[in-house]
Amino acid sequence: MPEQPLVTLYTDGACLGNPGAGGYGLILARGRQRKEMSGGFRLTTNNRMELMAAVVGLAALNTPCKVRLVSDSKYLVDTMQTGLAAQWKAKGWKRGKSGKVENVDLWERLLDLCAIHAVTFEWVAGHSGHPENERCDYLSYTAARRRDLPPDLPYENGTTRQSQAALF
Repeated sequence: MPEQPLVTLYTDGACLGNPGAGGYGLILARGRQRKEMSGGFRLTTNNRMELMAAVVGLAALNTPCKVRLVSDSKYLVDTMQTGLAAQWKAKGWKRGKSGKVENVDLWERLLDLCAIHAVTFEWVAGHSGHPENERCDYLSYTAARRRDLPPDLPYENGTTRQSQAALF
């Protein structure tokens, strides 16, 4: 079996107000190849955009890959590195006695994508001069400022705490 390609995925999310108009930006890099992607929503949260960048980036890969995902989001990186997202899923998306997990729709999709790709998560300090992180920051804020952004339907409909399976 051929070895999986090694891809580095740089991600960032932004929100103009929280909640507010939001955007995500990402860079997929493999050797000298680079692909930038971005998008946004008219009403969302910063955490959703951080997760969305990871989900969109991983979903863009056509074959299973080894992925080094680099983000300035402790929310994303710490939750995945500690296995907390998988624990939440195993407990029916509940977190201790405090209640339900936020952004289940995106955590579930991220876990599904991590089952396809061999993903490692790496944290980088935001706004510290890291070239790819700065570029992703620019892409995400530019996307958040676009006119006519689409709705983040799970957020606006209040269904972010439900499993995707429950939505269909």
